[in-house]
Parts: sequence; structure tokens; C-alpha cells
Amino acid sequence: MAISIEDIKKLRAMTGAGLADVKKALTEADGDFDKAKDLLRERGLAIAAKRSDRETSNGCVLVKSVDGFAAMVAVKCETDFVAAGKDFVELVQSILDSAIAAKAKTIDEVKTLKLANGDEAETAVQHRSGISGEKMEIDGYNFLEGDNIAVYDHMGKHTLATMVQLSANNDEAGHKVAMQVAAMRPVALDETSVPQAVKDEELKVAIEKTKEEQVEKAVVAALKKAGLNPNLVDSEEHIESNINKGWLTQEEADKAKQISEATAAEKTANLNETMIQNIAKGRMAKFFKDNCLVDQEFQFGDGDKISVQDWLKAQGGLSIVAYKRFTLAAE
Repeated sequence: MAISIEDIKKLRAMTGAGLADVKKALTEADGDFDKAKDLLRERGLAIAAKRSDRETSNGCVLVKSVDGFAAMVAVKCETDFVAAGKDFVELVQSILDSAIAAKAKTIDEVKTLKLANGDEAETAVQHRSGISGEKMEIDGYNFLEGDNIAVYDHMGKHTLATMVQLSANNDEAGHKVAMQVAAMRPVALDETSVPQAVKDEELKVAIEKTKEEQVEKAVVAALKKAGLNPNLVDSEEHIESNINKGWLTQEEADKAKQISEATAAEKTANLNETMIQNIAKGRMAKFFKDNCLVDQEFQFGDGDKISVQDWLKAQGGLSIVAYKRFTLAAE
């Protein structure tokens, strides 16, 4: 049967598929819209399966708050060109709208939500993948529920979004703290919120780094005492290069290596464990200050150095109840 341009436009509006794909599907389905939609969906699934091993480093993150429920959804794709496309952004928006309407709590729940066109969210993404020829996936979902929630789409670029819930209503404070979360990448609300596994790993790193620094200081001091320049012998590559340039003799290089190895071994065996632990604790305190939201230096005040927690207290005794952050960027 003949396929009219009106039918093609109608199905294209329903599916977002290209004109040629829509015409082909309608022709094969003899004008049956439901059958044509199924054909387009199947082709999309097939293309998505073929590209399952591709990396999705671009995409769209949208955030929204409605009547005490805020959520953010991230859908990834392969290129920034597709990510910026109107149809792709509208798809992510429809998923977000459905998630908020259903007050979805998990990403798995989001994937099975019915969108306005009747498709499940994950199926709609796979269909769009078939149309674009790129791998796509629903990659992130967060929500907050309650009053006094501020949402922020960083620079309106749909690549980084945050949500912040305060103890009382203050739109300006909420917006500024949401920007703080975007800019400063906190790992937790406060020290007690940092997972124990993270604390353990950071302490381990702090101890090892402190030990390495103490040994390095001892080696540098020993080399200087022997009349050698530590900067000329700080690596095998530098030693070879400096010998070739005439800045260092082979005899000096051998002597430096002997001194470095002996000093490092002696210092390692006689490290002051109490001092190491104290220095490591200082490093941990800095880690918490830099990475816990309430302890971070507030970036959007009037110039005075003040923590986020203290700035909020000055805004009428406010405090942070919770926050969420999602970015497409590798950090």
C-alpha cells in the first residue's frame, strides 16, 4: 500500500526515528503503525547489541524538583554531538519526568518506567541508540525527598548536576551550596559520613607517603653531607643523562647510589612510628577538610575564609540535611 507523507510524519513524531527508517518500517508493515513501531524498536535493539562494547563517555544529566521530590537522571552516549541533540535531551527529560512522577527510588525502577509514548525507559533508550547508531545507556540516578531542596545544572550544560537539601527554606543559600557541591566535589557530608573503607585506605596512603618522605629527607641530607647534588642523582634516567652531559662522573654516581641505598635501608628500619602516626593523622585532618562538604572552605561567600558549615550557621542557623552529585566527567 502507498505510504502517505502524513503517516511518515506521524510515526516519526511518535518514535523520533529518521524519515527513511520510518518510511521503510511503514512499508514493511503495510501501514500498520504498531507493527512499524515494533520493527523500529527491534532494529534499535539489534544496533545497540552490536555496540555493547563501545565506551560511553558523553551524555546528558538533567535534574528537577517537584513538590518535595527531586531527582537527577544521566543517560550516556558515545559523542558530544549526539548528547547535544534535541531528541536525545528530550528523551532524558521524559525519563526524568516519569521518575519524578513515580517517585522512583532506584535506577532499576527508572529503567522499567513507562514513558508518555508507552515504551519502558530502557527500551526507549535502546530505540534511540538504533536511530543514532551510538551505544546509549541509563547510567545514573539519584533522588532526594522532602522540603527545602535546591537543584543545580552546572552552567546549563547538562553534564554535571547537584541537589542539596537544607534544614530550612533559603533559596539563595541552597543554590550557593549546590554550586559548592558542583565545584568542590565533596566525597561525604561530614567525617562521620565517610565510609570506613575510604578512611582506612586514606590512612594507609597517608602513612606510606609519610614514611617515603622521611626516608627521602634522610637520603637527601646524606647526599648533601657527602658533597653530592641530590638533584643530579634522583633517578637512573637523570644519572645517565648527567653523566653524558659531564655534570656527573661515574664514580660520583656509584657513590651516590651506595649512599642512597644504605641510608634508605637504615632510615626505614629506624622510623619513629609515633611521629609517623601523628603526621598521618594531620594528613587525614586535611583530607576531611578538603573532602567533607561541611568542612570545606566556602567558595561563594564575601571573601572571608569560612567553612560551609559556619557560613550556613550565619544564614539563620541553617544546616545541610543531604546532597547528591553526578557528573559525566572523569574525576
